[in-house]
Amino acid sequence: MTTTPGSDAGGEIGGCLAHQEGKNMLNHGGIDYTTYLKLDQVLGAQCLQSEIHGDPAHDEHLFIITHQAYELWFKQILWEVDSIRDVFNNVTLDEGKTMLILSRLNRINQILKLLVDQVMILETMTPLDFADFRNYLAPASGFQSLQFRLLENKLGLKQEHRVRYNQKHYQEVFKTHPQYVQMLEDSETEESLMVLVQRWLERTPGLEEDGFNFWGKFKASVMDMLGDELQEADSEEDPMIKEDKMAQYKKQRDAFESIFDEDKHNILVARGDRKFTHKAMQGAMMISLYRDEPRFHQPFQVLTQLMDIDSFLTKWRYNHVTMVQRMLGSKVGTGGSSGYHYLRSTVSDRYKIFLDLFNLSTFLIPRDRIPPLTQSMHRKLSVFDRNDDSGISLDDLRDLSN
Repeated sequence: MTTTPGSDAGGEIGGCLAHQEGKNMLNHGGIDYTTYLKLDQVLGAQCLQSEIHGDPAHDEHLFIITHQAYELWFKQILWEVDSIRDVFNNVTLDEGKTMLILSRLNRINQILKLLVDQVMILETMTPLDFADFRNYLAPASGFQSLQFRLLENKLGLKQEHRVRYNQKHYQEVFKTHPQYVQMLEDSETEESLMVLVQRWLERTPGLEEDGFNFWGKFKASVMDMLGDELQEADSEEDPMIKEDKMAQYKKQRDAFESIFDEDKHNILVARGDRKFTHKAMQGAMMISLYRDEPRFHQPFQVLTQLMDIDSFLTKWRYNHVTMVQRMLGSKVGTGGSSGYHYLRSTVSDRYKIFLDLFNLSTFLIPRDRIPPLTQSMHRKLSVFDRNDDSGISLDDLRDLSN
């Protein structure tokens, strides 16, 4: 070791430590790490039922820790969802807060991604390991997770879209906790993120019939496209190819009729095949088609993040049901449900909150068919002058005349 004049190895070490000098704020009444995080309570909250029954099972500790971690993350997601609902829950949405919404939606998705991967940690436990303590859990069940049910409700899952649990209302498992039932009922009556997003989409600039009239222009463009497809099918000489082209044309025509005819759209909503209002779907379609316009960059990202929430929740449900099948086969769940068969029924479109956003791709048209923006509309969708401090929002874009 090389030393500088007048120093030795010990002095050099002392010099390094000098850089780490500081004050212990605990001596001045500060709060320490353990107290701040209440670690005595958190780390002492793992009570193994197998141990209480005199038959300790090693993997029960992992089982408890994993589910406690889930509940903590559910709490954080609820915290984020409530804050996003607060931002959306205004007559006008300050565009300056769109980035805040995006940031928090992204945080939710990062947490959900973590929860999807967390299933793999539980899968390090074998079915026989689980059997060592499973009988001590009954009638506890993941179905009794209050926070997950609150999350579903606050996102926008409706009661009529739920699969009945043992042919009973989902709140039945909480009846011994009246305060939980009240929280669930409150979450059902509050405006969900789904409702607030629809209201926001209905205000999309360019939907006004006396302005740009996007829907009218979009419909005219689609009719021209379908007319060209019909003409191409009619002119086909090969009978087999002609039949195939005619079938494709009719399929396309019927699909577009289901969005242009509001009554047909509402029938599909009543069946649960669609969930957005007719006008909210128009707004989502316009944002998707004109996403390259500066004013629609962030709204399009919001729609993408909302779809990601559904995607991650679906993946989580799928990973969960696969793990349950692996661990239990077709055994009845600890809460008395049909176990795997019940969980499998939840992995479907009926549980997707923002289902309509996924289905928009059905109605996308080629770029050269997208109705061109008028000069006025193009200007409205350009970036605002940042020197204008008037607090302009999407609702200020109502004057969309040609």
